[in-house]
Amino acid sequence: MTGDGLRSGQVADAAGVNIQTLRYYERRGLLAEPDRSPGGHRLYPEEAVTALRVIKAAQRLGFTLEEVAELLEAGRHRHGRPVAGLQGRAAAKLAEVDAKIADLTTIRTALASAVDAGCDDLTACASSTCCPIPFTDLAEENRHGGPCC
Repeated sequence: MTGDGLRSGQVADAAGVNIQTLRYYERRGLLAEPDRSPGGHRLYPEEAVTALRVIKAAQRLGFTLEEVAELLEAGRHRHGRPVAGLQGRAAAKLAEVDAKIADLTTIRTALASAVDAGCDDLTACASSTCCPIPFTDLAEENRHGGPCC
């Protein structure tokens, strides 16, 4: 580190991202544009490392970059006052994740049943009454009996 700040590579390494990610976040406004050295090198404050870690952590929690930007912006304007931000958004994201888990559980159950039933042909399964794959658009009366998949 220099006395005036960290260079791009140092910030990227410390935060566990590559330089292109650092610059992309800068272009998106997630990171403030850094000062420049007399030689033109970007010089970031140490807080940039923390900001990058926060961004990456929020992404791992399922927040989009747009949502991360909104959370960061809300945090910048708090000035010591409580602001609707992380709690509400985290609760909404949790509900979204729970819905995805429920959908994936349904898909997993259907796939496991199809594997257990020996289904090997979607067309044959679609016309079989015992096929576990949920062919929801097919009316029950149009399904033909016969051996399972």
